[in-house]
Amino acid sequence: MAKTPLVLLHGYYHGAWCWTDVVIALAAAGRAAVPVDMAGHGLRARRPAAATARPFNESSFATEVSPLGAIDLDTAAELLIQQILAIGRGAPTTVVAHSMGGAVLSRAAERAPELIAHLVYLTAYMPASGTPCIAYVSLPEAKDSVFMPLVCGDPVAIGAMRVDPHSHDPQRREGLREAFYGDVDRHKADAAIALLGCDAPTPTALQGTALTAARWGAIDRTYVVCTRDRTIPPALQRLFIRQADQAFPENPTTVQTLESSHSPFLSMPERVAELLAPL
Repeated sequence: MAKTPLVLLHGYYHGAWCWTDVVIALAAAGRAAVPVDMAGHGLRARRPAAATARPFNESSFATEVSPLGAIDLDTAAELLIQQILAIGRGAPTTVVAHSMGGAVLSRAAERAPELIAHLVYLTAYMPASGTPCIAYVSLPEAKDSVFMPLVCGDPVAIGAMRVDPHSHDPQRREGLREAFYGDVDRHKADAAIALLGCDAPTPTALQGTALTAARWGAIDRTYVVCTRDRTIPPALQRLFIRQADQAFPENPTTVQTLESSHSPFLSMPERVAELLAPL
């Protein structure tokens, strides 16, 4: 394990816990990896009071202002930069981001490119320069996504993209399973749903990052396309790749493919580790 450890960043609602099986598989392959929590997620998550109030009031849950609404891309990127700095001890590391973690990684890489040797976007948002992630939701490439109907309330008004992982409504639970865990063992998917946070700060989806050729554009990057993803459809993943390559043609994206849903770290961790170990 002579190489600098990989840094693993999850997406919305998840935490460092989701990488457990990948970390084990990487260790078995002789590659160290450290998963980290994104700002407002994992051990840094905060829930609205209505989420745990009994009896549960659906209207209150959909309208209560989020305790995470002040977290923006700068806040999330600064935390990631500090985590990378600690894990790499100042040496450049390979950083892997999943889903909305990609937007945080892009901001961090533009701000501190000297700390990142390789960018890996695992079915992640890799938005074009200055483009907020929310701008992609209405594009034709995103039409097959089943995620947005799961969002409760007005994300701008409450400050969070809110979901209800503890809902007793079987349709809502099945919706989360379809969006995130389509090819994951049902028992494992149920365990993962139970660990999800309910709030993801809206500002991180509303803000874009100005990317430059000398910083983000100069770092080697790999995109792992997940062909069965129902949250970020493959057509949208490939749009991210095209936009990046058009903007920075001197440093094209290396593309890998997994026949998986949105969460290959749970459905095929050994295969994910196999892709990441050499980086």
